Amino acid sequence: MNLLIVESPSKAKTIEKYLGAGWRVIASVGHVRDLVPENGSVDTAHDFAMRWQIMPGKEKQIKQITDELKNADAVYLASDPDREGEAIAWHILDILRDKKALSGKKVYRVAFHEITKKAVLDAIAHPREIDQNLVDAYMVRRALDYLIGFSISPLLWRRNLGRSAGRVQSVAVKLVVDREREIEAFKPTEYWSLTAKCNSQNSEFNAMLSGVNGKKIEKMTIAGRAQMNEILNKIGEPVIDAHVIAIDKKKTSRRAAAPFTTSTLQQEASRKLYFSSRRTMSAAQKLYEQGLITYMRTDATNLSGDAVNEIREYIQKNYGYAFVPKSPNIYITKSKNAQEAHEAIRPTHFDGAQPALSGDEEKLYDLIWKRTIACQMTNAEFDSVSADIETDAHNAIFHAVGTTRTFDGFMRIYTEDKDDGDDNSESKLPVLNVGDIIKISQLTPEQHFTQPPARYTEASLVKKLEELGIGRPSTYATIMSTIVDRNYVEQDKQRRFHPTPGGWVISAYLSKYFNDLVDVNFTAKTEDTLDDVSNGKQQKLDALRDFWNPTSVMIDDARGIKTSEIINAINENMHAHLFPDNNDKCPKCGGKLGIKLSKYGAFIGCENYPTCDYTQKLTDFGNAPDKDATPQSKNEPVDLGDGIYFRIGKFGPYVTDGKKNVAAKKYTADTITLDAARELLSGEIKKSEPVVIGENPATGKTIYFYPTGKYGAYISSNRVNVSVSKQPDLDTAIELINNKKPTKRFTKKSKK
Repeated sequence: MNLLIVESPSKAKTIEKYLGAGWRVIASVGHVRDLVPENGSVDTAHDFAMRWQIMPGKEKQIKQITDELKNADAVYLASDPDREGEAIAWHILDILRDKKALSGKKVYRVAFHEITKKAVLDAIAHPREIDQNLVDAYMVRRALDYLIGFSISPLLWRRNLGRSAGRVQSVAVKLVVDREREIEAFKPTEYWSLTAKCNSQNSEFNAMLSGVNGKKIEKMTIAGRAQMNEILNKIGEPVIDAHVIAIDKKKTSRRAAAPFTTSTLQQEASRKLYFSSRRTMSAAQKLYEQGLITYMRTDATNLSGDAVNEIREYIQKNYGYAFVPKSPNIYITKSKNAQEAHEAIRPTHFDGAQPALSGDEEKLYDLIWKRTIACQMTNAEFDSVSADIETDAHNAIFHAVGTTRTFDGFMRIYTEDKDDGDDNSESKLPVLNVGDIIKISQLTPEQHFTQPPARYTEASLVKKLEELGIGRPSTYATIMSTIVDRNYVEQDKQRRFHPTPGGWVISAYLSKYFNDLVDVNFTAKTEDTLDDVSNGKQQKLDALRDFWNPTSVMIDDARGIKTSEIINAINENMHAHLFPDNNDKCPKCGGKLGIKLSKYGAFIGCENYPTCDYTQKLTDFGNAPDKDATPQSKNEPVDLGDGIYFRIGKFGPYVTDGKKNVAAKKYTADTITLDAARELLSGEIKKSEPVVIGENPATGKTIYFYPTGKYGAYISSNRVNVSVSKQPDLDTAIELINNKKPTKRFTKKSKK
């Protein structure tokens, strides 16, 4: 018998059908091992040696693997074909070697980018060794994230500055904060336009003023109402005779957008389907595991030759030869570190039979299907006409533009949506010739103001991160959800990001004392370094030293800074935001107002405390986010499959099958699984065994983590319990236990 190990149970079921007798396919359920969650697990003094432990709850998967391996002749490690997947394969192999479970067994690493019978069998026929370069890149990434978390995060929560800081998430928060600064500093400029309603042979169209008395009129030329009135007086009567003095005709074409990469899929799903990045990747994961699409974490835009041929045949059969280009459309991948061996995200079959899907999966599959078919269709073609119309009095010229689509091409089935400022609208003009008489029946002046840059949506923030070279296909969804979950940003009703007070504070602190950590160029360079390690261009230890040496200096310097100095720096950084009118006087005593820090978060207070006790919520000051801004995750159901959803309601998270709702307080949208939801709905929750986190230095007592309790997961030490969403690291657990407010206890009065 052969044993094949994949990451998810759904994928295991699909693949086992393809392989049949003689094969056993089981799932690791993602990562099985991680760094020990305590200081020293990455030893910077000894070549960054790393201490690993089997993750809580994964002992079951390891036991299943070792039990099945006893009856197997060979084991095939078939985790996902990326950096994280390679690391999972390496961890499983390392665990099995430690357990001496591989005696006499052959070990193979196989990778496939789509779960079809052909792809799986081909991968098994061509196994390879574990790619140590990919594993090293994972180790560098994991070590850096760990070192930042265990070094910088304590500096934050000990001074009540924030919950934690992440290597990439911090840059995303800073981008949102910087955009808010631009908006707050923006000064609108007034300008005017003049629209003429034109009539030609019983057809109406609009034209814009482009010249007056020989002077060219551009967008910002007319600065105010007085200037507009002067122009109207020059032009004269409300009904004006005019004629066409110039016609410019040209043909244009538009090419279809490239097939989806991870980031463009997230962007387009956000625009068209209003999906968050996390929701998009959840649906894509399910489609991949069912064998319906290729691997959904990719930055390549190329398609396999077989897929292109199938797509072209489908187009010819369903739309005709006119929609099939003479040669296949080729798209150049923009990402300089893209792995061209990967494909873009596409359906695995093009026989026209639509799979039986529903909900998010159906919507996303339809989007991927249309985009993929469209990318191999002919261009859309347009006739563009512009006309210059001059008044008979020769005192004004108006310009009209019309665009008419003459051939649909790819637009027959799909058009890409655009971000702010992009406009691909079509407008028509009647047939016009030079000398034609035009009647201008109405002149409409309109006041405008220049607009500040738009706040980021998920789509535009992902696009910005990708442009800057920050983050990779596997991280975009996590970045988006993390900055919301940590309450550093929130989204308004238009799904645009605003920084929260906490986001402002942590960005101000990091910008002052950890500038490299939030510098886009430094972060992009780190991402490039990880890619270089993946490609074998740089050694693991060199990469770690290059990052950690300057970062450790920043950390050491930050440890000795007085809290009062930090508060002054944050006040200076945030002054324009908090006091846009520069009025920072206390309304109670006239003292100076500024940021104060407490374990309940930042607030505004008076410098004369305790003589003056004036305080105010931070959100009541300056250009605060809209009061109706709500975290996106609160209203967004997560489709777990089989008609079961995870939601967050008025009383917290819960799972539902439409008939029954059950509280799921120990879970988040990232940690809930279909099996866990079924267990909750069936009422078969078993009492969990405690996990030792470490010793509390303040009491000398052990801190335990309980995955399941009456009210969800919690930590406990010395009869103090604190609810948590997941197992915390030791420093966080110490902070939570030691800062737990004492519970009021009521005792019976003794009888006298």
